[in-house]
Amino acid sequence: MDDRDWVFAPPATPSLEVQGGGRFPLRRVFCVGRNYAAHTREMGGNPDREPPFFFTKPADAVVPGPEIPYPTQCAKLHHEVELVVGLGSGGTEIPTNSALDHVFGYAVGVDLTRRDMQDEAKALRRPWDLSKGFDASAPTGMIVPVASIGHPKSGAITLAVDGAIRQSGDLADMIWTVPEIIAYLSRLVALAPGDLIFTGTPDGVGPLARGAHVECRVENVGKLDFTIR
Repeated sequence: MDDRDWVFAPPATPSLEVQGGGRFPLRRVFCVGRNYAAHTREMGGNPDREPPFFFTKPADAVVPGPEIPYPTQCAKLHHEVELVVGLGSGGTEIPTNSALDHVFGYAVGVDLTRRDMQDEAKALRRPWDLSKGFDASAPTGMIVPVASIGHPKSGAITLAVDGAIRQSGDLADMIWTVPEIIAYLSRLVALAPGDLIFTGTPDGVGPLARGAHVECRVENVGKLDFTIR
C-alpha cells in the first residue's frame, strides 16, 4: 500500500533492544496465569497441574523503562516478575519436543497489575482486561538471543523493591515449562515471529508505591531496573 493511502501515519512498530545489536519487533503479548505453585496458593487457587490459561497485553504496553508511570484509576498497583520468551518463528499445533526451535531469545519482564481493579472485576464476574493491559503495564528488558545463553530451565528469578527482596523463586519451579507453554498456546492461536510470552511469576507479589525503585533479575538471562514515576 502506498503511504499516501493511509488516512493518518501508521504508528511505529513496538520493539525491544536485542543484546548484541538489532531490534526485536513485537507482534502480540501472551501471559500465562498462575504458573508457580506457591503463587497460585497465595492467589487462592489450586496448585495442582491444571491446564494453563492465558491473558494478553497490547504490544505497545511493553516498555524498557527506566521510568514507568503509575497507572490512572488505580489504588493498588502490584508487581509480578517473569521470564519472557520471544518467538522467532511460529505455527499451529507445535509439538512440545520441537517448541524450543521457535524461540529467538529470552528477557526479564514484569507484569504490572491494577490489583484493585482486577479484584473488583473478579467479584462482579466481569472481564479484567484493563487491570492487566494498561499503558506501560509490561516493563521488559532487552532480548538475549538463544545463541548466547541457550534455553534456561532453572535459575533464580528475583524482584526487589527499594533494595528489599520481594519475590524469589527458581525457573525450575514452573508448573508448565516453556516448551509446554508454547505447544499448548499454539493449539489456541497461530503463533508468529515477534510474539512474546510472559511465563508466570513466583510468589511474593505485592504493592508498588509512587517513587519505588524496582530491580529484577533472572539468572543467566539478564536484569531490568525501573522506577515508578
